[in-house]
Parts: sequence; structure tokens; C-alpha cells
Amino acid sequence: MTPDDYPLNHQSEALIAVAPQRLFDWLDDPRRLASHMEKPSLMTAGSTMHFDTDSGLGQAVGSHIRMSGRVLGLHLALDEVVTLREPPFRKTWETVGEPRLLVIGAYRMGFVISPTLSGSRLVVFIDYRLPAHGLARVLGQRLGHAYARWCTRRMASDAQHPAGPVPEPTRPTW
Repeated sequence: MTPDDYPLNHQSEALIAVAPQRLFDWLDDPRRLASHMEKPSLMTAGSTMHFDTDSGLGQAVGSHIRMSGRVLGLHLALDEVVTLREPPFRKTWETVGEPRLLVIGAYRMGFVISPTLSGSRLVVFIDYRLPAHGLARVLGQRLGHAYARWCTRRMASDAQHPAGPVPEPTRPTW
């Protein structure tokens, strides 16, 4: 895919007090990374999505992650494939075909981790296009950016949350 295939984008950043490898290991599990989709929220109109992975568990290049659910009575579904995985620094995945979503169309997502003095800098990104036609395209024009922002922010903030990576133990200075 070329950059023109996904003309829209958003990214969110977070500083996290854990080593890059520990953060990568936590984020490498698609259920943790996208746990916000399994909980009802305003952005999902109170609905949830369900996950399924192949034998690679979404943790190998070529591995598939599938999501499906109902939002406002409409069946939504998508299939993603891991396209890049370079522990402990980056991972990327993108949709296969045209997903059945309401406000965004096909997309490429991922994260980049870089070491800092206090742990790691995490950047979560999404490059996407609007749905091709119909009501989904109209909704995408109005809500696509807000959804992309919500999704990347949730992923970055979930990595900072107490249920996310456990901070490195501190060593006494005495």
C-alpha cells in the first residue's frame, strides 16, 4: 500500500515508565491493545466488538485478527493482518479488503516505541480512508477523525493505566 491509499491519519503519544521490551510485550496482545472495543462506550454507541485470532494470535507477521459485532443494529466486521513486527520497537497491521465499519474505511494501524531515560515513548497511529459510499461515508466525513482520535488515545492511555504495563521497580537511592 502507498501513503495515498490512506490519506487521513491521527496519532497519539504517551510516556510510559517501563522498558521498551516490556511495553512491546504488553501491546503485542491484540486483546489488550484494543480492549476499548470490547467495552460499551459512547464511541461504539454502547455496543461491543468481539475478537478472534488465528494460530499466530495476532503476534506474527501474516497473522489475522478478526473483529465483529453489532452497532445500532448493523453488523460490523473486519479482518486485519499483521504486516510488520519488530520487537521491541514497532508493529503494524492493516485491514484486508473493505471492512464493514460505520465511520472509517480500510486502515493501517500500529505503534512505535522508542526508549527514553525514564522508560518508553509510545506513538500509536492510524492511517485510514473514509468508507466508500452511502451513509457510512457521510458519517465518516463527520465523525471519522473523532473516532480515529478516540481510538489512538484510548490505546495510548490504556498502556499507561494500572491494568497496563507494570512500571519498572524503583531502586532505593540510599
